[in-house]
Amino acid sequence: MSAPVQPSASSIGSVGAQHVEAALSLIAPKWTTWSAQTLAQQGHPMRVRDVAARLPFISEQLIGKRLAQMHADGLVTRADDRYGAPYQLSASGELLAPVHRALSDWSQTYLSLGKVAGAERVEDAVRRLHLRHSTAVIQVLDASGPMRFVHIAEEAGLDNGLTRQRLNRLQADGLVARTGPRHGDPYVLTDAGRALGPVYAAVEHWRNPVATRKHSVPPAPVTAAARTHTGVPLGADGIRTAAALRRSTAARSALFSHAPQPQPRVPAAVVAQSAPSRGR
Repeated sequence: MSAPVQPSASSIGSVGAQHVEAALSLIAPKWTTWSAQTLAQQGHPMRVRDVAARLPFISEQLIGKRLAQMHADGLVTRADDRYGAPYQLSASGELLAPVHRALSDWSQTYLSLGKVAGAERVEDAVRRLHLRHSTAVIQVLDASGPMRFVHIAEEAGLDNGLTRQRLNRLQADGLVARTGPRHGDPYVLTDAGRALGPVYAAVEHWRNPVATRKHSVPPAPVTAAARTHTGVPLGADGIRTAAALRRSTAARSALFSHAPQPQPRVPAAVVAQSAPSRGR
């Protein structure tokens, strides 16, 4: 096996994999980021119908279900449980801004999505990262790659079947590549995989102080600087189709303005040879 590669300066290996994935699972459900950023932008309690009016490509019923789940997960609060009572971001929900920024910066730099609304870019990034044990596989490769499949399974403490599933998914999502076309060739992190340190750090920083105070801290007032934009003209009429999700606004929010530094590149030919078709 090749000489181990030193862990990156981005502290991929320093975070708790289970804590990161538990935190990502809270914001992974579709439309969570859209809902959170809408509440942050408006800066005041909103009823389900008011949130839905600003996201006209999502049904009011689905918005209601998503906000109810976010309430159960401690991301939003409401004054009481009466039908129709408005929601607002909780303390933990308001602290999501740096996480959204880190995810968007990473996606903007390393993923070829084209013109996509900011909230959709964040949700796409979370879907690539939240699966259980994916972080452990990435940490092993960051610390000791390139590595063969059996060594990854051994170091990550996973069975062969689950390791294979995770590697296939990580390849499809552009985070891992094989170093050659043969089935037994070692795996290595791609540029995108190596650059995940700031993302993991932001997620863990958000999760750690929040985990012990869920539902217990009243939300702080939302300032103009803290308000974020979903990436589409909120309240615009006639945006009814999924095509709206692929649009980005001309003026990007400051939330998405700082990109991480590029990491060492994996040859494009290697990625093309090794990556299976992406499936979810």
